[in-house]
Amino acid sequence: MIGELYEDSLAGLGQVEIEHHDGRTERLPVDQWRHGRPGDDALLGRCAGPTLDVGSGPGRLTIALAERGLPALGIDVTPYAVRMTRAGGGLALLRDVFDRIPGTGRWQTVLLADGNIGIGGDPPVLLRRVAALLGRRGRAIAELENATTHTEWLRLRDECQVSDWFRWSRVGLDAIEEYAAAAGLVVTGIWTESSRWFAELTPAA
Repeated sequence: MIGELYEDSLAGLGQVEIEHHDGRTERLPVDQWRHGRPGDDALLGRCAGPTLDVGSGPGRLTIALAERGLPALGIDVTPYAVRMTRAGGGLALLRDVFDRIPGTGRWQTVLLADGNIGIGGDPPVLLRRVAALLGRRGRAIAELENATTHTEWLRLRDECQVSDWFRWSRVGLDAIEEYAAAAGLVVTGIWTESSRWFAELTPAA
């Protein structure tokens, strides 16, 4: 049901909301994921070499990297999102980040944009997987929250349907160094752009 609601939202077939466990709701920001966000150009400018876009969604970053001449691969678990990326000229696979990924251990950049460091609700586990994907001199770029780190239960809903609850983490500046260290990574830079926060992580020596 999560995938179905997400696909409907990407296709413009309904207004889907994120519901928090305490009852708060907010609109799923699919317009930003499709058409871009302030700060994207600066983020893309920090990517170098073969780049893996984890949770690439409709592929705006994957496509933009390809247009800049960088080899880029998007991975996402939603078939419609993967088709959107391919239709836009990007390379994408229907793949979970914990599945077999081409180029494992050789990626120069791994992107965790749009809060995707929260996938699965266990950032240290996700970052350990990212560390395994990176080459020895590679780096991950993770988008952070300008808030206190927390993990919560969310679900998607529209007027007719509601998904199961799923765990998601929002990682802030207060926890990124601890989570990186637990994954064998080091925070080598933190910056802000257009009210967004990012961290660069590299394999520990």
